[in-house]
Amino acid sequence: MTEQPEPLLIPEFDPKATRRAIRRGIRRTAVLVLGVLTALVLVATLGSALIQTRGDREGRMVHVLGTALQIAKPAYTVTSWTCCRTEPLSMSFTVTAAPMRAHGGFALQSRPDFTVRQNLFGGVEELPWAQLANTTLTQALFNMGTQLQRKPDIRQVLARLPQDMNALAVVEFERPLTADSLVGFAQQYGACPEKVVYEARPGSAPITWGSDMTTFLGVAPMSQVTRCSDLPPEDLAAFRSWVKTLRQHDEPNLRRFDLNLARLRKASGEGLAYGYVDQLVTVKQLRKIIEDRQVRAVRLADVTFDLERP
Repeated sequence: MTEQPEPLLIPEFDPKATRRAIRRGIRRTAVLVLGVLTALVLVATLGSALIQTRGDREGRMVHVLGTALQIAKPAYTVTSWTCCRTEPLSMSFTVTAAPMRAHGGFALQSRPDFTVRQNLFGGVEELPWAQLANTTLTQALFNMGTQLQRKPDIRQVLARLPQDMNALAVVEFERPLTADSLVGFAQQYGACPEKVVYEARPGSAPITWGSDMTTFLGVAPMSQVTRCSDLPPEDLAAFRSWVKTLRQHDEPNLRRFDLNLARLRKASGEGLAYGYVDQLVTVKQLRKIIEDRQVRAVRLADVTFDLERP
């Protein structure tokens, strides 16, 4: 005789136990989902950071974009910068800049800070140019190669000003000079070519380069130059060195700064000075410089008394 299986006993339905079981299941599911999401966020964040910073991408970002920024805005001097902030989809650095003024004037209390951001794919996002408004020096550089601020007009302006006033000026040449010729010109008039203009581009910001452009180039060897009038050849060598580090894949980002490889390579290769910016010149010196046959125009951007000079 075959044994009969014991009947399956179904426990009585317990609403409280069922609710507790459901709550435990929901809690376990929530903890599991939260853990998975947290892990995904950590992986994405750390993974993104590793991807963006691989191969010293931070250093190259600052090296290329920070220097391009200074070329694009020659009327400003970068006073400080902070690098780098890495986010899941971007990497950025922050810059503090101040407009160039005639030496000895009042220091500006407010200096604009803005951020240059590069996305995960290496592209530069929209630049906050509104924070760097045009200045009188910007307009003076834009006017190079035009008939604005002609010699006779500037002679009259210089004649009205005290000769001991300091000035911020753009000196433009009839024909571009070599770096060595510019040194000779600067020594003749006691001038200081702090930024040299390396192309003719009327109505736009020309390519310029100066000693302060090494801000984003890392630690440079100690300069042997003791007078700023002797700087152009050394600065030109630094300009050429920077251009040589640029690659074809930098082209899209350079265009965001209104630059391109062809212009930069042409300007650095020729190395001809179409003019220069001087922040330390006096009105007395400019009265002499404007009479030189090599000078096409002198464009004043700012004047001030040096309150510390007797």
